[in-house]
Amino acid sequence: MLDRIIDASVRFRWAVLGLALVLAVLGGRELLRLPIDAVPDITNRQVQVTTVAPALGPEEVERQVTFPMETSLAGLPGLIETRSLSRHGFSQITAVFTDATDIYFARALVNERIQAGRESLPEGLNPSMGPVVTGLGEVYIWTLEFKGPAAASGAAYVTPEGERLVSDQEKATYLRTVQDWIVAPQLKTVKGVAGVDVLGGYVKEYAIHPDPARLSAYGVGLVQLVEALEHANRIAGAGYVNRAGEAYIVRADASVKSLEELAQTPILKRGGQVIRVSDVATVEIGRGPRLGSASADGRETVVGTALMLQGENSRAVAKRVGEKLTAIAPSLPPQVVIRPALDRTELVEATIRTVEHNLALGAALVIAVLFFALGNVRAAVITALVIPLAFLFAASAMNRFGISANLLSLGALDFGLIVDGAVVVIENTLRRLAMAREAEGRPLTVGERLAQAAGAAREMARPAAFGQAIILLVYAPLLMFEGVEGKMFAPMAATVMLALAAAFVLSFTFVPAMAALWVREPKADHEETPATRFAKALYGPLLARAMVRPRLVLAGAGVTLLAGLVAFLLLGREFVPTLDEGDVMVQALRVPSTSLEQSQAMQFRVERTLKAMPEVALVFARTGTAEVASDPMPPSISDTFVMLKDRKDWPDPRLSKAALVTRMEERLSGLLGNSFEFTQPIEMRFNELIAGVRSDVAVKVYGDDFAAMNRSAEQVAAVLRGIRGASDVRVEQVSGQPTITATVDRTAAAAQGVHASDAADALAIGLAGREAGQVLEGDRRFDVVVRLADELRNDPGVMAQLPVMPEGAETGAPTVPLSAVARFDTAEGPNQISRENGKRRVVVQANVRGRDLGGFVAEARAAVGERVKPPAGGWLDWGGQFENLERASARPAVSPARPP
Repeated sequence: MLDRIIDASVRFRWAVLGLALVLAVLGGRELLRLPIDAVPDITNRQVQVTTVAPALGPEEVERQVTFPMETSLAGLPGLIETRSLSRHGFSQITAVFTDATDIYFARALVNERIQAGRESLPEGLNPSMGPVVTGLGEVYIWTLEFKGPAAASGAAYVTPEGERLVSDQEKATYLRTVQDWIVAPQLKTVKGVAGVDVLGGYVKEYAIHPDPARLSAYGVGLVQLVEALEHANRIAGAGYVNRAGEAYIVRADASVKSLEELAQTPILKRGGQVIRVSDVATVEIGRGPRLGSASADGRETVVGTALMLQGENSRAVAKRVGEKLTAIAPSLPPQVVIRPALDRTELVEATIRTVEHNLALGAALVIAVLFFALGNVRAAVITALVIPLAFLFAASAMNRFGISANLLSLGALDFGLIVDGAVVVIENTLRRLAMAREAEGRPLTVGERLAQAAGAAREMARPAAFGQAIILLVYAPLLMFEGVEGKMFAPMAATVMLALAAAFVLSFTFVPAMAALWVREPKADHEETPATRFAKALYGPLLARAMVRPRLVLAGAGVTLLAGLVAFLLLGREFVPTLDEGDVMVQALRVPSTSLEQSQAMQFRVERTLKAMPEVALVFARTGTAEVASDPMPPSISDTFVMLKDRKDWPDPRLSKAALVTRMEERLSGLLGNSFEFTQPIEMRFNELIAGVRSDVAVKVYGDDFAAMNRSAEQVAAVLRGIRGASDVRVEQVSGQPTITATVDRTAAAAQGVHASDAADALAIGLAGREAGQVLEGDRRFDVVVRLADELRNDPGVMAQLPVMPEGAETGAPTVPLSAVARFDTAEGPNQISRENGKRRVVVQANVRGRDLGGFVAEARAAVGERVKPPAGGWLDWGGQFENLERASARPAVSPARPP
């Protein structure tokens, strides 16, 4: 078969050359379309279900929201596991599916179960699915901030609509409005963008702040206030009427359009006097409660994140987002600017530059070696042409098979292997041409040269094919990897194998054809290059001595092999070397009871400390949970992005990144009340999405009793801290949240004629707030919310005096204070409740520095198993990045035993 292909390639050499050029052009086009990223996307198939329940605490969220939804999702086809997080006002369930499951099919299944399970949730709660994104989805992050006089704290700013803003909170609210209604909608139209996540500032709302004393005086309950606002804000259609042959649409517009109209809304009429909303409440433009905040360089800002649709080209999407933001900038209000904070394009292009440099250097070395070894410029050029052609053909196949170009897949290409077959064929062609010329005693004719070129390729076909097959078999086991290791290494192996296969085909088609067209026979068979003569001078005597003492040579080889095996067993183990992303992620953790305001103030100090370092260009942070909630955190935790300057701008460009991180640790150690973990943005996101944790190693303590689970977790943490290489060891913050519980006294409530649900509603409306309609401002819409003012919400006495309307009483009748039907208790409760496959868990996390991951885990497992006892009815499990290492190490050992 190969002989016929070789003969045809030489006979139709011009056609082969033309076909190679056409395929190269097509390969170049496919290369431009090839998805490019810094690292492979190793995110598993998962769907996140998020439910916001502002009035519920962690335990209520677990019982009333998380557990019912977990039950609804159980048994889905392809479902591997579920992880959940229950926090105050927030529930998130992550359903992980097999890699063979289509993500849109998985989302359709989850959506069906959500609709079915919605009936079991408290009224008003609406579970929703997160966007179709992966761990590489955050391709572009920017900040929206004031520039110029308005940037100063306390400086006034007049909006284009004429509204005067003075306080920092008012300006932060305006920035958030601009982000939500000007920037985000336009970015959502960009091709490849799955969504826009927004954090920071305050969501504007039309706030109704009731006064409990005035409500009681007028006999108005909080529920009645909400109902009055809802009835006064409505638009209804009344069909159409015919007049003079024309159809007129009839509509009833009773919508509220201003604060004044809200204030004049009637609640009741008593003795000829109308009691309006303004009589019992303050009406103003307010700010909704928030679960998170954003800051940059030590001051509050608004942060936006463009989320890339799964399967898109991150480089192309990030570029389109950047261009769109540039186009949006002129339409922003005066003194409001967009500042890019993180652009994935920069990391991708840095990776491409690294790969290009390495590939170019490798190609140059191969060409130089070929020239010195062959001594024929034309032969060296023909052999070297196999490199770009094989690469272009491989790029075409990568695009067809959905393999992205990244540091692993492209960096694995070995040009020495790629040109191996071509070198053998071209060298044999030179030898045969020289021998034929010497035998004929004259220059060869065209026909003779063609025959010699074809014969030289046929002679090398079997040994070259055998050699290429051996190399391909070496990479084949990597294709059997599954899970994260499969996503990481299988594309790399496939890329190399595609390039080798392309090079093999070229070696017996393109190379013989080009040799027949372009190579001239050497003048003598014995003509050797200086490099060849030098190599023979060294190798000849060494070979002669080895042949005289074969046993000694074999014994030396055996000893070398044994020493290599011993050294291999003593080597440390890592799943994959850490990619230097160029930036640093610092996670700041505080005690669970820290409020968002206090946490933000502490975060400002962290950012100013880091920004003072000469190597740092920008520091921005996300505290708490963002709008999309793909990465939910409590208010006590901040993700700090430390964007570094170009290394040439550092005071000491030779300073290593590890040393810089150590300096950061030293500077931050003086900030009391914080503990810090250091990682990188993509690395942290991958760890969290894949294993549900953000660290290299995680010890999961399962059980039912949080107190017992915490005790075991603290023991595990103490053991880990004593092991060499342990860093950033911490126990998941699951307790320590002060909780006020209002328990309804049903006997007292019955005596007052108050339903328990009415008492609960009064507390929920007063503190959490309740929506009572919307106000439209053009295309923008803002909620009308009834909620106590902040200064009243934080007053325990006011909470006790919230008015409750007795059952059956009409508006205007005497109300009952909440304290008359409920008891208030303060205690420490859970901060959050994490579950995995339906079981509660507490996680102990640790990173590993200065040591291999495999050795650390082996020692830690032995120590923890000896010194820590699991809680009653529970167990310990190990997770994190090292799980990938274990699966990858075990797979080659078991692969040969699998049936064909």
